[in-house]
Amino acid sequence: MSTPTNEVVSYGDTPDVERPLGRSIMRGMLNRCPACGSGKLFRAFLKPVDHCAACGEAMYHHRADDLPPYLVILVLGHVVVGGFMLTDMAFVLPVWVHLAIWAPITIITALVSIQPIKGGVIGLQWALKMHGFGGNDDEPDDYDASGRQA
Repeated sequence: MSTPTNEVVSYGDTPDVERPLGRSIMRGMLNRCPACGSGKLFRAFLKPVDHCAACGEAMYHHRADDLPPYLVILVLGHVVVGGFMLTDMAFVLPVWVHLAIWAPITIITALVSIQPIKGGVIGLQWALKMHGFGGNDDEPDDYDASGRQA
């Protein structure tokens, strides 16, 4: 009989590790490492860690630049505009009252939702092996780092 070992599995550059899409996105949205699910994903509000403290997975090469704010604007815009229109149909209120109600709701909801959405995008990139998460670079060999042909 073999005894179990307490080794930490490194997901770093192992290409054959199973990467379920839904689980990876959910772990990211819960601000956990998409690889192991136990390490913290963010060291500050929107700054991801360079490496997972639990499994050692590298997170520094993620590219969640413009997609998280775009998703927040897309979702929040539909919800806020729909809520505003329903409220405006039900109650006749002055514009300043609507502004006093909907501006804080919009700002607070955007601030609350941006970090989980960014974590989900990082989880998506990890699951799909994008931007260096699969062990290979995004840049083709015949191009340099600035995008010019070598």
